[in-house]
Amino acid sequence: MRRDGLRTALATVCLSGTLEDKLTAAADAGFDGVEIFEPDLVAAPLSPGDVRVRCADLGLSIDLYQPFRDLDSTDPDRFAANLRRAERKFDVMAELGADTVLVCSSVSPDAVTDDDRLAEQLATLADGAARRGVRIAYEALAWGAHVNTYEHSWDVVARADHPALGLCLDSFHILSRGSDPAPIADIPGEKLFFLQLADAPHLSMDVLQWSRHHRLFPGQGAFDLPAFLRPVLAAGYAGPLSLEVFNDVFRQADPVPTAVDARRSLLALAEATARAEAATAGAVAEAPADGAAAAEAPADGAAVAGAVGAGRRAAPATVAIDPVNAPAPPLAGHAFVEITAEPHAAGQVGAALSALGFVRTGRHRTKPVERWEQGRARVLVNARGNDGAALGALAVESADPPAAARRAQRLLAPLLPRERGPAEADLAAVAAPDGTPLFFCRTGAGGPGGWSTDFVPTREAPRAGIGITGIDHVGLSEPFDHFDEAALFYRSVLGLTPVSAGEFAAPFGLVRGRALTDEARTVRVALTVARLRRGDWAPAVADPQYVAFATDDVLAAARAARDAGAPLLAIPDNYYDDLGARLELPPERLAAYRDLGVLHTVDHPDGGVYLQVGTELLGGRLFLLLVQRVDGYDGYGWADAPVRMAAHRRNRLVRTTL
Repeated sequence: MRRDGLRTALATVCLSGTLEDKLTAAADAGFDGVEIFEPDLVAAPLSPGDVRVRCADLGLSIDLYQPFRDLDSTDPDRFAANLRRAERKFDVMAELGADTVLVCSSVSPDAVTDDDRLAEQLATLADGAARRGVRIAYEALAWGAHVNTYEHSWDVVARADHPALGLCLDSFHILSRGSDPAPIADIPGEKLFFLQLADAPHLSMDVLQWSRHHRLFPGQGAFDLPAFLRPVLAAGYAGPLSLEVFNDVFRQADPVPTAVDARRSLLALAEATARAEAATAGAVAEAPADGAAAAEAPADGAAVAGAVGAGRRAAPATVAIDPVNAPAPPLAGHAFVEITAEPHAAGQVGAALSALGFVRTGRHRTKPVERWEQGRARVLVNARGNDGAALGALAVESADPPAAARRAQRLLAPLLPRERGPAEADLAAVAAPDGTPLFFCRTGAGGPGGWSTDFVPTREAPRAGIGITGIDHVGLSEPFDHFDEAALFYRSVLGLTPVSAGEFAAPFGLVRGRALTDEARTVRVALTVARLRRGDWAPAVADPQYVAFATDDVLAAARAARDAGAPLLAIPDNYYDDLGARLELPPERLAAYRDLGVLHTVDHPDGGVYLQVGTELLGGRLFLLLVQRVDGYDGYGWADAPVRMAAHRRNRLVRTTL
């Protein structure tokens, strides 16, 4: 999976496990090198020389040894002691075969505040490092006592003017302070010794705690990392793209999938950076300055190492970032969702779909799978499930299914083996982080991606339906360890964009939500995760999942569904009393809401309205929704999700005691 021009590295602090576990996971994920985090080495039974051999056997370079803290001091004796400590670290580095050490700006009360004296002390350290063949990469911690911005660290390094002293740039330390990364392009590339990348959500908290617990891999947070990376490459940075992510979840999760997720994040970042550069170059070509002839704009997906603006150096070809492949082929909606269920639950699901106006239009030629349709909504019910009912697979309409599958594989999504009978469609499926198969399809097509011919028509009489027009979105409850990984997966593999994120207080704890969609809003995925689960008492519905069907008139659809016997979920009167107090709704509309169990979500005054009606649980964890978006509403009704969750809990208890 390694690509020419894109060298990647991973700090061992990103992963869970012993140093041996971390090195193996990094190598298996396709990383070229690692940063050795000193506490990992200290706790390892391997000597530094053994670690060097282990990395060589795994095909990993040791690109950085870190961290060396609190070097500078106004106390001459303490500074001398720090230099002796550094010599011992150089000994370790010699055994490791590492030639670059990260030196953080000091957080000590005796940190030097005179820049000339600080530069002198750094130069003294660099003298000792140079004698040992070591380079010093100086990093400004965002919470440094005196040096806490990259501009300040560069000023000090420039004052020292030592060939063995350069900068380490860390995206978190720079972006968390709101610093502008653009001037990085004017720093000489030979003084950029190392680059560390991390994303993060926007949080209002102490920056140290933000850094230590909430960093994420690129594409999982809110930082604009392509805008950060472009000036770094423009300066001529020639080292690896390395990840340094402190995250409580990652440091407890299985290191193997975490490392794969980490590498996928760099591949996606490379792609996003290349596209941003191509777009900028194209814009420049369309409007040349001073009447000059426009340079030919690079084709979509051209390398970042092209022109990056007047007066700035281009990145050397050795670090050119090519996109991982062509962009994600355009999407045109949800092709189908597959519900897997044991036979009794499959009967429940089929009865609910029938009451919701779906028609059973086909049976699979070789498998116990039925196809149900209404409008553009298609649901496959697979009766080979083992426990209850659950979403067994997702399928999206793709303009080029084979290209989409190849792209997903290059982004490290594993291709799933499939049983296929004679003359059945050869559909490629990749696994989402929670194991859910994701198919790329073209409904009705006879070529690659066509799937409908696998079903024999039932010839059941067509019905008018209840007004369902298609699948609005799919709701997935992710395992805690895979929530951020899942968001990155759907973002990178499908080319979706995060459009909504937040938390809501559910009856049994906080739930975090994140939704992603394509630009045309044809494919929507809503992810949720319980923030904390401790102890044995877990009365909430475990890992709820749902399919939301779109309708232009939710009241008419719900009324028709109820009349047909659909198991609509009852909502308590208290909700409607409160709704009437908050909003000036016509009495007859409020009465209809109360009668049908409609939830009415208004996230903010100008954001439209979201109407939803849910079914009871089908098979223990799955339910169906009828949803209507009014006046451009673009959210997912999370404000009312706790009401629905409590109603599902109450309904489940009633049915259990009957």
